[in-house]
Amino acid sequence: MSSKDAPPSTLKLAVLVGAWYAGNTFYNIYNKKATNMIHAHWFVATAQLVVGIVWSLLMWGTGLRKTPNLTASDIANCIPIGLCACLAHGGSVLASAVGAVSFAQIVKACEPAFAAVVGLLLPPVDVKPMLAYAMLIPIVGGVGLACVKEGKGVDINVEAFLYASMANIAAALKGKLGSSVTKSLKADATKNMDAANVYAVMNIISFACSVPLVVINEMSTLPKVWEEAAAEHGADAIIKNIVLSGICFYFYNEFAFAFTASVGAVTSSVLNTAKRVIIIVVSAVVFQEAMERNTVIGSAIAICGTFAYSLASKKAPAAAAPKKKAE
Repeated sequence: MSSKDAPPSTLKLAVLVGAWYAGNTFYNIYNKKATNMIHAHWFVATAQLVVGIVWSLLMWGTGLRKTPNLTASDIANCIPIGLCACLAHGGSVLASAVGAVSFAQIVKACEPAFAAVVGLLLPPVDVKPMLAYAMLIPIVGGVGLACVKEGKGVDINVEAFLYASMANIAAALKGKLGSSVTKSLKADATKNMDAANVYAVMNIISFACSVPLVVINEMSTLPKVWEEAAAEHGADAIIKNIVLSGICFYFYNEFAFAFTASVGAVTSSVLNTAKRVIIIVVSAVVFQEAMERNTVIGSAIAICGTFAYSLASKKAPAAAAPKKKAE
């Protein structure tokens, strides 16, 4: 086996996972701090993407990373994926901004349910094993249980739930639409589209799609909102948290892309599930978010269901019986 085909070392994979988890956790902390300071959440989500663009341009400009060689047709094919990435990112930011980070993560554990529906509705139809569909029951049921407050019944932050659901729908569509496009781009060596460059290009398109949303939703009030936030918290503190959240966002995604390219989607999906546990616990401690018994039990059920779905949905087909030799 050549060095090029050799599997990645355990140390490399451990570093990628550690960087992915740390980046994602710190991203959620800095993102929540930024959105607590300034109530222009589409602006925050869009500004975070600028950090990745600056980094990508620096890498391409210095020659440390090959510049993508894309045609107009390639870019056009990437636009729907970038739009979905924009809505997935924006939905996640807004869900955490208007509600608890832990609640947003619990709802986002429902993403497999959205992905399963999208897989059945959009061609080519992706039919999962029945066991995978069965695992959607504990996922949805666990999220439902997490929303039941003792003595109050069902009590959810509707706005946060809707934004997190928007992120789930967009992420499911991104996965469905992006699979064939990214595979074809990576397969053509002349396009210089490895995992890092695929993410960089999608990040740029995502930013371009986010700008109109800022203009439509927040531009008229942004100067006043910024002035009030700067007077209360200080402009330096707001900028610091936006920049740090942007740095963490870009790099945790780049590490996650690199890890997935090394080990495949199944292992990556399983570890992505475990990551949610860390974020829920850390955010609950840092921001003193209440975690009632039903919330803990429900989120545990949902996350375990997501873990099982990740394994069941990628179950390998039975091997075909060997053909008999001709006599």
